[in-house]
Amino acid sequence: MVCGVLVLAFNLRPAAVSVGPVLAEVTSGLAMGNVAAGVLTALPVVAFGAFGALAPAAARATGVHRVTLLSLVAVVAGLVVRAMTTSVPLFLVMSVLALAGMATANVLLPSLVKLHFPDRVGLFTALYTTSLATGLTAASVLTVPVAQQLGSWRWGLGVWAGVAAVAAVPWLFLVRRDAVPRPEQRRVSLREVARTRLGWAMALLFGLQSAQAYAVFGWFAQVYRDAGFSAGTAGLLLGVVTGISIPLSLWLPVAAGRVTDQTRLMLALLACYPVGYLGLVLLPRPGAWLWALLVGTANSVFPVVLALIGMRSRTSDGTAALSGFTQSVGYAVAAVGPFGVGVLYEATGGWTWPLLTLTAMSLVTAWLATIVGKPVVIEDELATRSASRT
Repeated sequence: MVCGVLVLAFNLRPAAVSVGPVLAEVTSGLAMGNVAAGVLTALPVVAFGAFGALAPAAARATGVHRVTLLSLVAVVAGLVVRAMTTSVPLFLVMSVLALAGMATANVLLPSLVKLHFPDRVGLFTALYTTSLATGLTAASVLTVPVAQQLGSWRWGLGVWAGVAAVAAVPWLFLVRRDAVPRPEQRRVSLREVARTRLGWAMALLFGLQSAQAYAVFGWFAQVYRDAGFSAGTAGLLLGVVTGISIPLSLWLPVAAGRVTDQTRLMLALLACYPVGYLGLVLLPRPGAWLWALLVGTANSVFPVVLALIGMRSRTSDGTAALSGFTQSVGYAVAAVGPFGVGVLYEATGGWTWPLLTLTAMSLVTAWLATIVGKPVVIEDELATRSASRT
């Protein structure tokens, strides 16, 4: 199970991020228009929101381990076919298939941790988020070298299908762990989570933090270029922002699991956002490396939020429902981040207003952290609501 969780996590981002490094080659090779290219770049966030919401119901009907295996099969099939096709519509459809598998497994992973390691949620969240970050970094860094070495962007994209196929092997054996739920077992639905304060606070916290992360990943290289840095230095600065999350992902969820109230931990991380953003407004060149380190540290609140999905639920079913609602609503909110920053940049002709907007967003994120940091679980809130109605 440990092996299955770690290799699954490693494969939850390559389908989404491997296209970016070779996007120019893909659009040229397929004669893809600007509209289709725009749709392709928007698909990951849309898939996270749409298919993630369906994951808990699918797991209840089929079994969480079976759905996880089917998700990896979908990733493999989608990546193989899209690397081979010459049709733009089929390329997009197969991208959706691969991303749907990725999004489904992404939602189910916290419930798998809760199911098999209920007393070590923090530790195993640390392990799988580190594996996830490593897979993301590997796909970002290695896709172009693989494509160049093997002579085509198709190999650069297709190689990740082989990695996902290897990840499916442990799950061929783990499907035997699925069992028919007991009739008396209490079920938690997405609709019930949507009626709770905790559910909405989790979803909005996840969404606003992800909106900032996607805005940073998508635009900060341009921020550094406009500040006068070379393309190479801008890439290194962005690498500091993204790279700091790997060591922090190993420690932060474990630290979160050692305390009952995670508010102070999250506030300490989120406080780095406004300092980093305002530093870029006031001293973009002299303090660039420090601001990059601070923004990257603030982005590392993400694995803490993932750990909280398991900590704020009492059962695996409750974790799946809370995870599905948090991530489906959260990624819908997150889509606004990079788009809104781009609109503000184009409207104002500079980065001051986009960075000030991100600063304001970080303050709202911190307020939400004070709500979800308290030791409340979703099943207890639902029970209290049910009792009050009675």
